Amino acid sequence: MTEPPLDSPVTYSVELALANLQQTEDSSARYYAAWWIGRFRVTDATAVSALLIALKDETDRSPDGGYPLRRNAAKALGKLGDLTAVPTLIQSLNCEDYYVRESAAQALGQLQDQRAIPALLDLLEGGADAAQPMDNKPHLTQPYEAVIEALGSLQATAAISMLIPFLEHFSPKITYAAARALYQLTQDAQYGDRLIQALQGKDLQLRRSALMDLGATGYLPGAKAIATTFAENSLKLIALRDLWVTHHQRHPRDEPLADDCIAVMSLMDELL
Repeated sequence: MTEPPLDSPVTYSVELALANLQQTEDSSARYYAAWWIGRFRVTDATAVSALLIALKDETDRSPDGGYPLRRNAAKALGKLGDLTAVPTLIQSLNCEDYYVRESAAQALGQLQDQRAIPALLDLLEGGADAAQPMDNKPHLTQPYEAVIEALGSLQATAAISMLIPFLEHFSPKITYAAARALYQLTQDAQYGDRLIQALQGKDLQLRRSALMDLGATGYLPGAKAIATTFAENSLKLIALRDLWVTHHQRHPRDEPLADDCIAVMSLMDELL
């Protein structure tokens, strides 16, 4: 089975996605099915089992030797919230495919299971000095940005001393990720302020990255800087939403809305 044409009366469904994912003849159909299951948060146990099998797939290979299906399977598992996926995702951090390692690190950060911390720390072996470009590849030796962000999300305080040198890395996105994680781990305003400063940069792609990282910190003094950044309103709204949600999660649910939280919502209203 494959994905139905856009004008087909057949509706793509959970049943069709599972059938496509579990067959081996059509790699593109399996790839799409893994994406679809994650996109629509199909938490059926059969879906999780099928994705875990796909995460070890050997048949779908790209010309450079990568594993496209594994990448989508890892991404989907991060969205489904099923902690039974954690051990297999940890194993995937050793995959020869850089992008599988990246997707697995992102998924482990989403799943919030601290069993992943030691394996993620292993990927930072050698520190910032080892975070160099790979020969003939458009990426570094490891997916440092994803790993650092995952460690911040997992509240891996053991990583603090390892992360500080990454603030001076030659890649701006790595420095943003380090500032994001260090604020999450220490609540030290200097790291939030670094991201605010990054929003003044000339490169739009880097401003977009800094927006998302600042939003993930919950650092409320960054709200106005987000709202006034030269970037798309849609991205600023996402960053402000994340900022407010992250901050609010750190406080009791029955606590009255603070003035600064109300100010964030007012900024969001102005962007609509």
